Amino acid sequence: MLWLRSFLFTLGMWIVTPIFACIAILTFPLPPITRYRIISGWALSMLWWLRVTCGIRYRVIGRENIPTEPSIILCKHQSAWETLALQQIFPPQVWVLKRELLWLPFFGWGLAMTSPIAIQRSAGREALKQMVSQGKDRLKKGFFVVIFPEGTRVSPGEKGKYHIGGAWLATHTQTQVTPVAHNAGEFWGKNAFVKKPGLITLSIGKPIATTGLKPDALNQQVESWIEQEMLRLPQL
Repeated sequence: MLWLRSFLFTLGMWIVTPIFACIAILTFPLPPITRYRIISGWALSMLWWLRVTCGIRYRVIGRENIPTEPSIILCKHQSAWETLALQQIFPPQVWVLKRELLWLPFFGWGLAMTSPIAIQRSAGREALKQMVSQGKDRLKKGFFVVIFPEGTRVSPGEKGKYHIGGAWLATHTQTQVTPVAHNAGEFWGKNAFVKKPGLITLSIGKPIATTGLKPDALNQQVESWIEQEMLRLPQL
């Protein structure tokens, strides 16, 4: 039964994604925020379909901590679920991502219309400079900036290396950071086809001011909060 329900979700995603990709391309003449609001309808429809087919729901703890001003969201990365849910939970946002993702048929084309910060990770310091330059532009336009500091999805109970990029962007733009923890990997695992029904818990921490902080110190604060919160989630 789990396999069948997961197949129905995937089938729906295959059908809807090309349609939304075409819609996304047609939004090109519109202002960036307007484009985002239209294109994010894909994520919202997928969250609804995920609940209907696979029985995956979620709750949010700390919603009151969402800033009213654009900030940088540094989020735990366990699943594809958070790439959908953050679009429903937070205000309009852009993503820092690998440039290669924009080359994917349909999905990448639509993603390109959301004003992402697409970087070449192997470029080192040049990638950091690009991130700061484009990050300033996106924040000025009213977008939140989403970054997964671990860079890739990690399994529940595991911790990846927290890369400096998000903290670097925050300190160099003097923008507060909002840390986010969740346990989505317990229900939708990394690269997993089968999805398990249940209630995902997502916790939003209090914004961290970056004034006077070095990137390393900020990165350590974010890592400490997220990993401690991951341990608390089962009791929340």
